This record gives sequence, structure tokens and C-alpha cells, in this order.
Amino acid sequence: MTYDPVEDLPDEVHKILARQDGLVTRAQLTLHQVPRERTRWRSGRHWTAILPNVFLVDRAPATERQRCIAALLWAGPRAYLTGPSAARLHGLSVAEPARVLMLTPEPCRSREHGFATVRRTTVADHAVVERGPLRYASAARAAIDTAAVRPFADARSALLIEAVQTGTTDVAELHEWLCRLRTREAKQLLVPLQHAASGAWSLPEAELLDLVATSEILPLPMANPALTTADGRALLTPDVWFDDVGLAVMVHSHLHHSQGQDWVETVERDGDLTRVGVVVAGVTPTGLRQDPSGTLRRLEDTYVAAQGRSRPDVVAIPKLS
Repeated sequence: MTYDPVEDLPDEVHKILARQDGLVTRAQLTLHQVPRERTRWRSGRHWTAILPNVFLVDRAPATERQRCIAALLWAGPRAYLTGPSAARLHGLSVAEPARVLMLTPEPCRSREHGFATVRRTTVADHAVVERGPLRYASAARAAIDTAAVRPFADARSALLIEAVQTGTTDVAELHEWLCRLRTREAKQLLVPLQHAASGAWSLPEAELLDLVATSEILPLPMANPALTTADGRALLTPDVWFDDVGLAVMVHSHLHHSQGQDWVETVERDGDLTRVGVVVAGVTPTGLRQDPSGTLRRLEDTYVAAQGRSRPDVVAIPKLS
């Protein structure tokens, strides 16, 4: 007969287990008169002591969600997730972290054990999210904390751009949290925040805008404006747009636009613009990074050539930031 690891537990404990994804603390067991001897016996045979005084009533490996809940139970009722764990809960494209990072207000202390780290903070997050047993930082705080622990500038920029472009948070909220960080951490996020504020939809687009800004020939462009024909028909949105001459620049990237046949169709849709007289210049992330001067020179030449022809009858509507 199969052994039930939760048999003979009080009904209230069963309710706690259902609410906490199969996790329970020693204090909760004691509160509902589960003898310490029974807890000790089961934790060594049928339960997993996943963190000090936190038990998973199963021997199977904990899921990511269970690890987050266990960390919060261990850290205490005022703690909340931040960093990658919180960013993932907000839907950002972040890999599952090896460690669960949390914050807790004073006077609680910083500590760590196993996969869990809780850090004391003096900066209150008034938009902490509570979803069942999970508590996690606001989207802006989670994005900033996650970006701060990323080792490479490109990864920091990509995350903040995604956070803004998906509507998870906005530039003003990111800037507010950036101002609250320690000086060293804030410094490494200044350029990534500028990329997020540029209106770019991806890191290559942000790099393109940075490159264009170095030109003495090219004017300040629009990023991702809505384009329509004179009679109001919607056109493909260019990544970068020089309105005075009707020049569109498209970053052709498998990763940042789409995949497979969808990517081919995206590239072919450049023809929608050329059919109404728009000059289209294509660039790639590889070209931007390996030959930026050559890429810029080609864009400048294309812009100068476009000045010698009539501007197409299209309307560009700047993207709202």
C-alpha cells in the first residue's frame, strides 16, 4: 500500500498545504498541535526540509514556484521577492535563477541559507504584489534589481527595453528606482535606462539610435513611429525614421523581430514601404557591432541620396513615450 505523507495531519494543516503548494513551516505545524516527534520522523523519511523550519511534504524536487514560496516562508511575513524571481513573475524574459533573492524592511536583518537570500532594505516598495502565497516587488523595482545583477551591459539594456516595450513598467518608474540605488549600481544602469527611454523595441535598435546620434549628417530620427499613407492606410512601422526625406531604417534580426518564415515575411514587408516611395535601408545587429563606421557611412549616403528625390506622401506619427 502506498504511504500517504500527509495522513493524520489536522484539517487546518491540509488547508495550509493547499494554500502553500505543499509547503508548511514548523511553527504552523506546532500551532495546530502536530507533535515535534512526528515532524522530525517525517522530515527524515517522507518530507524534505527545503530550508530551516520549512518542509515540502514530498521527496520530489521542488518546483520554481515552491522554491519561491519556501524562501518567503523562511524569510518571514514582511519579506518579498525581487530580482530575477520577481521579474519572471511579471512576465519578463529572465532565466530561472539559481538563488531566490528577497528584500525585507528594517529592523529585520540580512541573511542567507541554501538557495535563499534576503537583504534588508530601507527603501519601501509601496507597490508590492501579493498573489496567493507569493509576494514580489513592483515591476520597476524587480526590473532594476535584476538589471543591476546582470554582468553585461547588453543584457541590462535588453531587460529594461523589454520592461518598457511590453508595458510591464515605464521609464519614469524605472528612473525613480534607479535614483534610489547606491551610486555604483545606479551608474551601470544609466545607459541601459537611456536605451529604454529611446523608444527602441530591442537592443539592436537602441544601438542603432546611439550610432545615428554620432553622425554630423543625419538629423534626429523618430523611433518606431506609426506610418500611414495620405488616405490613412497603415504601413509597416520602421525601426528608425528620418521624416524630412522619408527614409526608413529596418533592423533585420531573427532574434528581436520573429523567427523562421515569420522573419522572412517581416523582411519582405519592407516592400510595402518601397511601393509608396519610401526609401528603406536595412541593417543587421552583426553589422552594427562589427562594422559600425561602415554601417553609419552607408546610412549617411542613403540619406543624402534621398534628399535628391521627392519625399513620399506618407504621414509619420511619433510614438508616445
